[in-house]
Amino acid sequence: MSAIQIVAALPTFVTQDEHTSIVASTPNSFNDIPPVIKHKEENVTVVLDPPLPEFSGDELKGTLYVLSSALVFFSASERGFQVEYPSITLHAVSRGEPGPSIYCQLDESNTRENVVEEEEYSDMRELSIIPGSSESLESIFEALSYCASLHPDEDAEGEDDEFDSAFVDPGTFETFNGDESEELSEVGRVRSDFLNNNRYAPY
Repeated sequence: MSAIQIVAALPTFVTQDEHTSIVASTPNSFNDIPPVIKHKEENVTVVLDPPLPEFSGDELKGTLYVLSSALVFFSASERGFQVEYPSITLHAVSRGEPGPSIYCQLDESNTRENVVEEEEYSDMRELSIIPGSSESLESIFEALSYCASLHPDEDAEGEDDEFDSAFVDPGTFETFNGDESEELSEVGRVRSDFLNNNRYAPY
């Protein structure tokens, strides 16, 4: 399944103020609330590598919509595409070719189960978002980063949990409060030096 989904119409969305008003009115279902638009940028050019056969020429110029649900590009020809945030594996501000842009790497793997020689295999597509004004780069990047944070990678979260279990809460150690006549244990010295911002040198 491609990371890029072709759309023939813009998804329904609301502004932040409209979203606040809807939530305050206690809707029947919060799942039915349309996504929120975090940024809209007109006069945008997109570059795809590898390119999409469906999009070329003037269709690569249009308006970018950073919605809380997905990143959407819509051209003047009333066609566009959207990208789900978990498919965006990397995004950054780029100052190189083809000009100041938001550079994204998209996960184009058909499934997460694809395995080649016992290693996970994943195709990538590159997306460059080039606004008409480079002054818009930071605003687009911030909105994209915020929306991406609303859709964390579930697989990555599982890996983090495994690493978290390997760390010990420093609060489980007792801090030494005795006087100079009492001996400070090895663990106590480490804990004390850490709290006092000293480098631990046991010898």
